[in-house]
Amino acid sequence: MGKLVVSLDGVVIKEVQITKDKTTLGRRPYNDIVIDNLAVSGEHAVLQMLGADVFIEDLNSTNGTYINGKAVKKQLLTHNDTVEIGKYKIKFLVADGGDYEATQILRPGTQTQQPPGLQRASGFGGASDFGALGSVASIKVLNGAAAGREVSLTKVVTTIGKPGVQVASITKRPTGYVFAHVEGAARPTVNGNPLITETTQLRDGDVIELAGTQMQFINR
Repeated sequence: MGKLVVSLDGVVIKEVQITKDKTTLGRRPYNDIVIDNLAVSGEHAVLQMLGADVFIEDLNSTNGTYINGKAVKKQLLTHNDTVEIGKYKIKFLVADGGDYEATQILRPGTQTQQPPGLQRASGFGGASDFGALGSVASIKVLNGAAAGREVSLTKVVTTIGKPGVQVASITKRPTGYVFAHVEGAARPTVNGNPLITETTQLRDGDVIELAGTQMQFINR
């Protein structure tokens, strides 16, 4: 279970356990996490819990939301991430770090080169390298200029798609790989069926379509 540690100038102000599907953060008193400071918007950000994953999304705040010094719109939080809002720092901690300490997206130039059409979503990512947890799966591009290219899913979390259009994530867990919709009005499809739930378990041979790109999930 994750928790947030809010601090100002190095002094811890409060600690909040994340137990709800949605946890709001802002200056107004009706928020779940209230930070009474003019640098914080009335409704500044929301934390969404999808299974064991926690995403933070900026709600078009005046001063923005930063994670580890980088402005973000929506991002998966990983163990030890620091959310910055004004002068406040909010540390995200996972009680049992497990896989989440190693969360990182696939970056071009590491392992398999990322093909065109599978762009890294700005603001998504984590910190350290991922240790082996069994076999490594991959996704194979089926259409477009990058058809035939394979991208190894060497990290715990790999984000795919086009930022601002459609973004999804593939998360490696001890029980297998989980596909989730992250960003975009249109839902990605798996085997031609729109993803109507927040997440779905991927199986060898599943065909994903995202932002006009078809990809096959391979896990042998």
